[in-house]
Amino acid sequence: MKTIFAKSETVKRDWYVIDATDKTLGRLATEIARRLRGKHKPEYTPNCDTGDYIVVINAEKVRATGNKLKDKIYYRHTEYPGGIRSTSLEKMLETTPTRVIEKAVKGMLPGGPLGFAQYRKLKVYAGAEHPHTAQQPQILNI
Repeated sequence: MKTIFAKSETVKRDWYVIDATDKTLGRLATEIARRLRGKHKPEYTPNCDTGDYIVVINAEKVRATGNKLKDKIYYRHTEYPGGIRSTSLEKMLETTPTRVIEKAVKGMLPGGPLGFAQYRKLKVYAGAEHPHTAQQPQILNI
């Protein structure tokens, strides 16, 4: 039996919708990253993009355990001297809830061109509506 290496032209990519309501942030992000990389498929190849498209809805209703709402801090830099900015998870969920899931998943994907291609297949929306109904996404329960 020969080993099968997937090629990006031959990979079948499905669309899935995940409802993030009352899901723990880290557990949700690991499953999303696993599906974006394609590790759930038998034809998974580490150097090829074999993952599926993931649409996450209700990102504003994701939850965190313990005191992470106040204690978890996100840092960014404005590229000006002394321009480091910090935002708590609680504030981030109020202002830009989609960025919380995006940052969690992006940190679990590889760096470089392959990781960027996998990250582009993630679509996150704060509310229950999304514009991808034409792709007929399947509901994925996590």
